[in-house]
Amino acid sequence: MNLHTQAALLNERLYLRAPQTVAAARQFTRDTLHAWGVDRRADDMLLCVSELATNALRHGVPRGRGYLVRLLHYDGTVRVEVHDSGPGLSRIVDGEPGRGLLIVEALADAWGAVPRAPGKAVWCEFRRRWRVTPN
Repeated sequence: MNLHTQAALLNERLYLRAPQTVAAARQFTRDTLHAWGVDRRADDMLLCVSELATNALRHGVPRGRGYLVRLLHYDGTVRVEVHDSGPGLSRIVDGEPGRGLLIVEALADAWGAVPRAPGKAVWCEFRRRWRVTPN
């Protein structure tokens, strides 16, 4: 991620460990994307925020803690990050219930998870896609 070629936009919000915060995280993302003038692929980003926030709640947020949704916009890319303080890194495992990370993998241009202290950040990126018009 190269944040030096253009001014990056950043917005983030912390959410408590509660199921209704997934809808709030989605609305926060919708409002931020609208303020940034990002409409292309917004529905894909909203679905990925829902999936990552749900995964954080189910698997990564210990009782009494919360999770952070961070949005970055730079060089035609929107990066979505969900930080939690739970153990382990998110990954796709055959036979594992749920399809959240499979959805993120299918919709995003890139995704991954990185350790932090404590916990992890799961991220996905959406890059501007140029349309080529045939002659």
